[in-house]
Parts: sequence; structure tokens; C-alpha cells
Amino acid sequence: MDVTGVHSGEDAFLEVRKNQFDIILLDLRLPGADGMEVLNSIRNLDIDIPAIMISAHGDTRAAVKAVKLGAADYLSKPFELDELIHTINTVLDQNQTALELEYHRKRDVPANGLIGDCTVMSNLRTTIERVAKSSASRILLLGESGTGKALVARAIHGESPRSSRAFIEVNCAALPEQLIESELFGAEKGSYTGAHQKRTGLVKLADGGSLFLDEIGELPLALQAKFLHFLENGAYRPVGSEHSASADVRVIAATNRDLAEEVRLGNFREDLFYRLNVITIDIPALRERGDDIIKLVEHFADKQAKAEGCQPIKFALETVDILLAHRWRGNVRELKNLIERLTILYPAKMIYPELLPAEFHEDELHDEREPHQPASSNAPQLQDRLDTTERTLVRDALDQANGHKGRAAEILGISRHALKRRLQRLGLQ
Repeated sequence: MDVTGVHSGEDAFLEVRKNQFDIILLDLRLPGADGMEVLNSIRNLDIDIPAIMISAHGDTRAAVKAVKLGAADYLSKPFELDELIHTINTVLDQNQTALELEYHRKRDVPANGLIGDCTVMSNLRTTIERVAKSSASRILLLGESGTGKALVARAIHGESPRSSRAFIEVNCAALPEQLIESELFGAEKGSYTGAHQKRTGLVKLADGGSLFLDEIGELPLALQAKFLHFLENGAYRPVGSEHSASADVRVIAATNRDLAEEVRLGNFREDLFYRLNVITIDIPALRERGDDIIKLVEHFADKQAKAEGCQPIKFALETVDILLAHRWRGNVRELKNLIERLTILYPAKMIYPELLPAEFHEDELHDEREPHQPASSNAPQLQDRLDTTERTLVRDALDQANGHKGRAAEILGISRHALKRRLQRLGLQ
């Protein structure tokens, strides 16, 4: 921990203007301007640095007044070193929490869990648990747009030893190129046009926790070298500052780009790619998750119904079949948007295929246009034989499970929803 000492109120004020501090220990009795005047001057600069007032035994009332005016806490002389250290740590923790709350208040970031129990999702959960508890500080998430990379990043943070500290998310593609450096590393007042006050960077907010950089492939080349330097030694320099700062941060980066190809094209630094690519996790596309789609449909339907103040929408079996067959190019995000749209338009209704948007019917038309094998005169007989065999297998499974459909589905190696559809199609309900 670096400490700067000064001997007058005027010198304290000048140091605060020039340098970045985490905390200020301010004596009430100082040569020249006293501690109260210094505190007021700092607050007038819109510099949000927590200050601990130090008072002599007879100045306790003045110290309490200073707290009311914005000081974080106060200590009365004489005090033990342990008491000072405890007060400093408490104030720093409180300030970090306040910064995190303010950040999330402005962003309203959701915190949904991962839903689904298909094989790829089970494997993903196992990987998340192992990586979260490991010492890995650089993690790269790969997957198509809308697959839930932010949720995976939150899950990694939530299961890690850092879970009590901040999880800070920033979308590199959503920030103007000229502002992303100050957003990440902070900036001094007046360091660029529009910098009317000192800015605390997201790296500082994430100190001790996790920093999630979504769309890392959009990080400007000019900033990639500076970010690489931070990844290598934890040091960075706020924009316009003459002094370096440091932070202990687990960096979780995500992209839907092929970063190796971006390196080949000269759009992404090779050394940064290899520095990020320590632990790589592939997020499965929705079309790879089978009947998880049904669980997600039910989850989003319940959630949206609460938001709209109505009963959840329901889905006819033929509609479910269409949803299962859909290509879901937008993945979970596309599915969530669909459920929101249907709930708003048809609250508490049964959703039949004709209520689905046009693109779902285009999928059906596309399937009809696919080349088929010439019809055989034996086709109907073959289908009858297949149905007969399937009925036998389903009946045997139900007998083994004493009629319990959940256990019968496990015996058949399919989901309960898939069994329900088969029972209806085979006339066994």
C-alpha cells in the first residue's frame, strides 16, 4: 500500500487534485486550512474519495459534524494501530459496495440462472464449477450471439471465491471507441473533452472481483496493447493521470467472433489472444440443447406472465414440435423475445401454430421444399410397423415404471415432454 503524507491542509488539497487515492486520513487540526475546510474543498471538486477524520479527545463533537458533512468515519486520539487498520478496511469495503450498487442501479443487470439438463448443459455446469473454483484469472467464453455468455460469466463469478466482491460487465461493442479506455481504466477531470469530473474506471470497481468483457473482439487495436499490459501485471494508468494504479481482477472475456481468424486478418493482437485464451469454454447453441427448449419456454412464460400480471401462456403440442424444429439463429435471446411477444399479444391463451410469427411458418415451407425420396408403395406399411414397434417399447417402459411417466421416460432415454408427445401421437393416452 502506497502512502503519501503532507503537513498542511493546503498541501493535502493539492495532492488530492494531482493524484488518485483510495482513502484519506484527515486530521481536524492542521496548519493553515483545517481538516473541515479541506473536506469541504474536496467535496466541492466532486472527488469521491472516502475520508476518515482524526480528532483529539476534546474534538469528538467536531468529528461527528464532519461525518454528517460527508466524512466516512472518524477516530479519536489516541488509538491503536489495529483500530486504525480495521477502520480503514471497513471504510474501503463500504465504499466499494456503494460504487457497485450505484453501478448496477444504473445498469439494471439481470441475474438469471442457467436452465436445462441436457448433456451439453450438464457438461457446461461441470466446467463452470471447476473453472470458478480454480486459480484461472483469464477465461474466454465462445458461442453464438444469444447463447447466454453473460449468464455463464455470472455463474463463474457466483461460484468462485470472489463471489462476495463485484461482478462488473461491459460490452465493448456498445461503447464509443474514444470513451472505452476511460470507461475501463478511469480518467482524471479535464483529461478529455467532456470529462467534467473524475471518472472511476470499471477495472477499479472490479478490484477483488470479476470483470466481464463482452464482445472482446470489438476492442480497438489501439487499446489492445494497454489491456494486454494490464492482463500481464495488473497495472494500468487512468486517462490523464501521471500515476499508475493496480487491481486484482479475474477477467472473463466473451466473443462470437473467430478470434484466430481476426488475428490472421490483423484485427486482433496475437499476444492478447493467447493471453486471454488460457481457459476456453464453448457455450452450446440452443438448437443443440434438445428438450431444454421446452424448459426455457416454461421459464420465460412464467416470468413474462408475472411482468404482465396475467396467467402464463400455454403451448399446443403441435406448436411445441415447431419450436423444437426451429433453427433459433438468435438462440436463447430469440426464444425469450418470442415468449415476451406472445404473452403481450395473447395473454393466458393457448398458443397454436397459426399464432406464431411468419418466420416459423417459413421454416415449414423450407422443409417442404427439401428434396424427398420418391414415395414407395410400401411407405405406409413401414410407418405402421414402426408405430407398432414404438407402441410396444413405450408400453413396456410404462409397465416397468408401474405407470409413472417420468420413470418411463428415463427408461426410454427421452424427456417426459417427448414421452407425452409420443403417447398422444400413438393414441396411448
